Amino acid sequence: MNKFFFTCGDPNGIGPEVVIKTLNLVYNSSAEFYFICPKNIFLKNSSLIKPKFKYKFYKNITENHLPANHVKIVDISGGKISEGKPTKTSGKISFDSLNNAIHIVNKLDNAALITAPISKTAWKLNKINYDGHTDFLGDVFNIPNPLMLFYSKKIIAALATIHKPIKDVPKLLKKENLSSIFNSVYNTLVNDFQIDSPKIAVLGLNPHAGENGVLGNEEIKIINPLVKKNKLYFFGPFVPDAFFGKHLYKNYNAVLGMYHDQVLIPFKMLSFDNGVNFTANLPFIRTSPDHGTAFDIAYKGIANPNSMIAAYNLAKLILKNRGKR
Repeated sequence: MNKFFFTCGDPNGIGPEVVIKTLNLVYNSSAEFYFICPKNIFLKNSSLIKPKFKYKFYKNITENHLPANHVKIVDISGGKISEGKPTKTSGKISFDSLNNAIHIVNKLDNAALITAPISKTAWKLNKINYDGHTDFLGDVFNIPNPLMLFYSKKIIAALATIHKPIKDVPKLLKKENLSSIFNSVYNTLVNDFQIDSPKIAVLGLNPHAGENGVLGNEEIKIINPLVKKNKLYFFGPFVPDAFFGKHLYKNYNAVLGMYHDQVLIPFKMLSFDNGVNFTANLPFIRTSPDHGTAFDIAYKGIANPNSMIAAYNLAKLILKNRGKR
């Protein structure tokens, strides 16, 4: 039986609300559903969005199999809700929710983790020195280059670097690191998405993809040699603006960009309400909506759950695909 674990994310944002809205639509007794969330925060959000599912509170999960006739709310330590802003308390709760979830999920078969958005500011207030879920998970599981990939029905896009300042990107694009990313993208498409012989477009780093070294030499020294070495499945490097302007992404199974906004701007223009963030090459499946905490609309009951629903659906699909191996 599949097991789906939802974290609450930053409790001062829309995370708990969209999880409840998602569970209202996807809960069924053919799988086990867990929500790692302080009791007071769950109840506060339940007063805004009425749960349509049965639920029980648990202080911890010690059994491998629990009845599937209700959602298990794992009541971690909570604190005061400060609606619509990041606080030290909210950062601690979101981090504790994630930590509790991964230590349970990692021990189970057929389990997936679906994370609600966190606030990097709230984490920093707790001296949690990670840029987000992806690099934290990479550190916990000793994965030097965890792959951040974004999925929608219109486009699959991956990142060579994650939440890094633009000035740091060129020095992070070392051949060894990028080669590892190439392998992760290929293996993810084949194993998790069941795409045989995938075609993967690689974007250049610099304007005009460096224009033969006039505007930068990363394409000549690093990117192009790796593309040639893996020419059966990788193509490029493409000029990024023309690539998206001419809709060339439609000709490929996935796109690999060199830095965050290079990929996320077009991705969100195409799939803002139903995109999914997927962390590849982990020992378990982890998905997340591709939006943030949306503090400006928190506790108003108006948050759109579509991206969280899509994150659940993708986790379910990948569980099925991994079961075919």
